[in-house]
Amino acid sequence: MNEQLHLVCPYCSAVNRLPPRRLRQNPKCGKCHQPLFDARPLQLHSRNFDTHLNRCDIPLLVDFWADWCGPCKMMAPAFAQAAQLLEPDVRLGKLNTETEAAIAARYNIRGIPTLILFQGGRELARQAGAMSSGDIVRWTKAHL
Repeated sequence: MNEQLHLVCPYCSAVNRLPPRRLRQNPKCGKCHQPLFDARPLQLHSRNFDTHLNRCDIPLLVDFWADWCGPCKMMAPAFAQAAQLLEPDVRLGKLNTETEAAIAARYNIRGIPTLILFQGGRELARQAGAMSSGDIVRWTKAHL
């Protein structure tokens, strides 16, 4: 079977092809040689958001947040811990709604923090409000 997963590098945004059996073997980017997974959320911005959204075969969980948001700051450690628990099955990313207002507007973000789970460029589920790491993991798995 020649099925290949497409994974976007969190460092250089290169699209890598990988056999599914290698997903848990600490794969590295073929272009920059950095790890494809490092068990922490990646920073999303206008230069890499659409690539991660549309070119990666694993689900993408995005935390829409802002620096001034108290609940966002409270949830940040829980989201980071969820990355340790969900990768490599799910890519987690954070998008600052203040610096990336156009992307936030595209997804009609009205309150933060808001989590959106994407698969294949399509929104699967959305949840507003701060959550614990366990709740983030359970919510994500329930929608896959």
